[in-house]
Amino acid sequence: MNFKTLKIKDFTIKVPIVQGGMGVGISWDQLAGSVSKEGGLGVISSVGTGYYENQRFVEKAVAGKPFEVLNFYSKPSLMEIFKNARKICGDAPLACNVLYAINDYGRVVRDACEAGANAIITGAGLPTNMPEFTRDFPHVALIPIVSSAKALKIICKRWTQRYDRLPDAIIVEGPKSGGHQGFTYEQCFQEEYQLENLIKPIKEEIKKWGDFPLIAAGGIWDKKDIETMMDLGADGVQMGTRFIATRECDAHDNFKEVLIAAKEEDIKLLKSPVGYPARGVKTNLVELVERRAGPAIKCISNCVAPCHRGEEAKAVGYCIADRLSDAYMGIKETGLFFTGSNGYKIDKIITVKELMHKLTHGENDS
Repeated sequence: MNFKTLKIKDFTIKVPIVQGGMGVGISWDQLAGSVSKEGGLGVISSVGTGYYENQRFVEKAVAGKPFEVLNFYSKPSLMEIFKNARKICGDAPLACNVLYAINDYGRVVRDACEAGANAIITGAGLPTNMPEFTRDFPHVALIPIVSSAKALKIICKRWTQRYDRLPDAIIVEGPKSGGHQGFTYEQCFQEEYQLENLIKPIKEEIKKWGDFPLIAAGGIWDKKDIETMMDLGADGVQMGTRFIATRECDAHDNFKEVLIAAKEEDIKLLKSPVGYPARGVKTNLVELVERRAGPAIKCISNCVAPCHRGEEAKAVGYCIADRLSDAYMGIKETGLFFTGSNGYKIDKIITVKELMHKLTHGENDS
């Protein structure tokens, strides 16, 4: 199968592969810029930008961590990340992932638009007011992540009534993705919620509102998986985990080593202060948390609204901002290492160019 280009609003992606937005610091300028350069859609994560370049752009830090929302979601850092990504990919489309659950969501969306994002991707909640923050940037494509036809219906209804617009594309994310899931723990293992069973009803819902692309995500690994999703009706796919195992990925080498060393049984659904199950590697941190002996929890960055200023972090046993930043910095003992369900298949590090070739031509094609 030769993959068709993917048109979203005013731009076209030559290869219909969207790189998943992974924070803290896993998909910043080097990875996103390289994916866009190779014809896919590189996605910069807005989460934890204060940690970029050793917190060079942070105005205030406490205990070595970006202080409060303005510094954790640092606008100067995000602007610099986009500027450096553009040095790699030029005018090719670039997107920004902004989680709906974060504090200061609207401000970060506007920051991303000002930084030059061609698209905003939002999951971890139902972004019913997403268009409100992009009124001054009508050229920016809006791409919500949904996990059901019901969720898409709510978004389309609200957006039509309030803003007279529809999504420019949607990402349908199944429960095999890395990081936070749009399902309960039990639903993640039930057949009806698997990605291959979500696409058809959501495609039917799209038809009721018009026509915009559906991008499938969660557990997609190779060219065969991409072809399966296309056969089911997807217009493109989003992949995160495989891009971690690239030389250009902004993650620390230790992060990549954790994934290479992981076995299938090491990849688990974990509780998260964000309020959703999250998939990652069972490491020393997870074992510490299970014994209620994890690192001290001090809400310095105030990263996500559902955590209620550290209350949920204390209930779950860890601060997600601190543990994801530890992973970004390569601290294996206390880092939280997110991965999709197929992360254990990673056995070596290759370039983005090599990976894109494998995904479009097949694993054994040189």
